Amino acid sequence: MNCCFFEKRELILFQGDSVTDCQRSREDLTDLGRGYPLFIAARLSAALAGHEFIFVNRGISGNRVRDLEARWDADCVSLKPTLVSILIGINDTWRRFDSNDPTSETAYGDKYRGILERTVKETGARLVILEPFALPAESIAEYDKWREDLDPKIHFARKLAREFGAAYVPLDGIFAAACAKKPPEHWAPDGVHPSAAGHGVIAEAWLAAAGVY
Repeated sequence: MNCCFFEKRELILFQGDSVTDCQRSREDLTDLGRGYPLFIAARLSAALAGHEFIFVNRGISGNRVRDLEARWDADCVSLKPTLVSILIGINDTWRRFDSNDPTSETAYGDKYRGILERTVKETGARLVILEPFALPAESIAEYDKWREDLDPKIHFARKLAREFGAAYVPLDGIFAAACAKKPPEHWAPDGVHPSAAGHGVIAEAWLAAAGVY
């Protein structure tokens, strides 16, 4: 295992929406939920036992980039993380179709950039950016229209990763490849929320982006 990406002491913060939240406890703030943050924490803690890791999950179901912006002081800066992992964007697309409340590509990108600028300036943390994704599950009736909204946001996330020198996890492409092996519902029954297998894919891709493999 290549451990050069990680410092000997790390506070790793996972941020995002329901995919990151994944039913974490609000009473037990050490709880990582049932998804990819837990899988990543288990793998790193076992493989890099000589490191001191603290893992924190502050994903909140339903969040958009503007919600992260509003709570960034309390749920990022004040925690003083050394590594921040962010997956955000699918609700910025979804709300356009179920609530007629769109987030433009420019608004998404500007707010996301502001979050990253604050993170680097006020915490010095390194960054991992995971691109938002949607799978062509039957439950997404307007999947092609979703893509028209989501794809520009994915491209903006890639741009920000280059701009900030972040490790990048290209989840949309990774899941597209996975769907050639198993139907979309195997990885995310509703096209958005991963199954256990889907969370496994995210965790493996995150670890690969961090140079673990």
